[in-house]
Amino acid sequence: MGPSGAKWEFCFAPITDMLIGKYTHDLDPKKRLTLPSKWRTDLGKKVVVTNGLDNSLFVFTITEWEKMAQKLSEGGFGNQDSRSFNRFMLGNAFETDVDSAGRIVIPDTLKDFAKLSSKVVLAGMYSRIELWDEKAWEANIAKVNGEADALASKLNDLGII
Repeated sequence: MGPSGAKWEFCFAPITDMLIGKYTHDLDPKKRLTLPSKWRTDLGKKVVVTNGLDNSLFVFTITEWEKMAQKLSEGGFGNQDSRSFNRFMLGNAFETDVDSAGRIVIPDTLKDFAKLSSKVVLAGMYSRIELWDEKAWEANIAKVNGEADALASKLNDLGII
């Protein structure tokens, strides 16, 4: 109760956990990949998997995918770069169910694109997940670790950090 004797309640917007961290899981022979249990509630019952950058795959919640698809569609079809990137992202997107064990199926075309083997790194990138072949992830992260200071400087110059 408030000082006047009136009853009041606090209203807070629900806090959604960020998709952060790195996990390594096995891709089974049926091309199923288990999502980390920490992320499952936030991901929901369906996700979208598509081509990512740097030979990775991107996994989006349905809500985040709708935002991304909307942004991509705003580029229009009159611009060659916009058409090409839409084909890359939208044309290779697959909606897939998250099964009761927290697994998703990776279609052959996406598995081949990212050259996924048995060990897959799932890296949380706040609003999406990146899927990497473990060896490709290790090579990429070694490169990025060597460039972190220069990258931070560039982001600082852009006012991002």
